[in-house]
Amino acid sequence: MNLLLAEVAQATQRLAAAGVPSPRFDAEELAAHVHNVKRSQLHTVQDGDFDARYWEAVARREAREPLQHITGRAFFRYLELAVGPGVFVPRPETETVVEWAIDAVREMDVAEPLVVDLCSGSGAIALALAQELPRSIVHAFELDGGALPYTRRNIEASPDRARVTLHEGDATRAFEDDRAWDGRFDLVISNPPYIPLTEWEYVAPEARDHDPQMSLFSGEDGLDTIRGIERVAARLLRPGGAVVIEHADTQGGQVPWIFNEEGGWTDAADHRDLNNRPRFTTARKASL
Repeated sequence: MNLLLAEVAQATQRLAAAGVPSPRFDAEELAAHVHNVKRSQLHTVQDGDFDARYWEAVARREAREPLQHITGRAFFRYLELAVGPGVFVPRPETETVVEWAIDAVREMDVAEPLVVDLCSGSGAIALALAQELPRSIVHAFELDGGALPYTRRNIEASPDRARVTLHEGDATRAFEDDRAWDGRFDLVISNPPYIPLTEWEYVAPEARDHDPQMSLFSGEDGLDTIRGIERVAARLLRPGGAVVIEHADTQGGQVPWIFNEEGGWTDAADHRDLNNRPRFTTARKASL
């Protein structure tokens, strides 16, 4: 075992003691980041090349600063995104939401699908859709001034940037001043804030202390933004168009009821993530 791997083993113990959910992975990822190698190449780092800044990075993670803030990057499906303080770090659970959306759009058999991503944050959802639906036209809405520089940076770095348009604005009022977009979209998708204000103390430190509050909390029951997005989706979608929206696993019995028949919806259903937890709701705009 070389020096770096021995230090990684010690770092793993420290991170585990601090309550970090994936201590070994994080210890290795930090080592790879500091030494500018892949995780699979840690054994190739010579003892004389060990960088003591590794322990500075470990101390930051030990204090529950998000791994992605330390490395400055997050991976989402086939993307590598720039992230940091001020922007919500995309989570693996959201990849399942995007997968459903991609399958739904492909089944529509539309030549150039028109998509809007509400509460875009880092741009993860918008860029994943643009990448995996190569003829799609994607609009992304983000309001938070701290997140917008990351949204712009990630879009500008994307080879699909010509098909992604960023709008600085409130997701619950998307295209409100330009009704020419009403009834045109094939898909509305969102990972909105959905944590009830009463749950603040139960949120993981990485999110509570580092993600923007605007991206986390939404009213007493956590559903304020989702209700607003339902109204926007009802206006923007064409008949037969789909909406998919992420929510907390405790809200699986509530969100589908927001997309009810009286509001012009059909096929409202909840879906489970890879851990078998209810995590997102889908519905379709009723045909005329």
